[in-house]
Amino acid sequence: MTTAAPTLVPIFATPFAVVSISAPADLNATLATLILSRATEQYRDPSAARDPLCFRSLEALFEWDSEAVARLRREMLGAVSAVVMAANCYPDAEFEALGVQARARFAIVRPNGGMPGTTAPMASWCAVYCVAAPSEAPTRADSAALRLYAVRHASMFLDATNSQLRAPFSVTHYVWRPVAGEMAVFPASILHEVALNRAGEDLLLVTARMRFVHRDQQAQPPW
Repeated sequence: MTTAAPTLVPIFATPFAVVSISAPADLNATLATLILSRATEQYRDPSAARDPLCFRSLEALFEWDSEAVARLRREMLGAVSAVVMAANCYPDAEFEALGVQARARFAIVRPNGGMPGTTAPMASWCAVYCVAAPSEAPTRADSAALRLYAVRHASMFLDATNSQLRAPFSVTHYVWRPVAGEMAVFPASILHEVALNRAGEDLLLVTARMRFVHRDQQAQPPW
């Protein structure tokens, strides 16, 4: 008797993309100067816990009157749109008719600081852009890395047969190391955090949450 080989397919795949912007050096230098100059009480997010090792701004960065910020906004919206379009079945004309809404903030993760786990509420996509990255820490491989958690496996019973599954079926989490000029794009519902920064320099990030709307859509839930 001959038994056919089983066919394995991933059924709950999650889209994730890393996008590089063009000629980021000058843009990042200007953004870094601007961000560091605005790490003040005026720009601090009052809803975030006070942490001397991590500054989180108000979620109004895209509204700043700055040519560098305007360019960053175009780059981030364009990158996310390209990722979303690649992951969807929309015809080009139908996708281009959608409007995009976005809110963004900056974060400064100082040495020995980190960012706790969170999701991006009332949004469909999240983008994390790296303005400046610290050097690698020899004692911590995931220093200042963005961790994305595979929470859908939280209730699964683990034994010897499913704790060592090969990709893409594995239940491990995902780690992305920020690189200046690159951004990570992923669904906003994914729980993510920034690991402790064990290097001697700051990590500067811009995080945006985004959602797309049909032109005739009458209402959206508030941010």
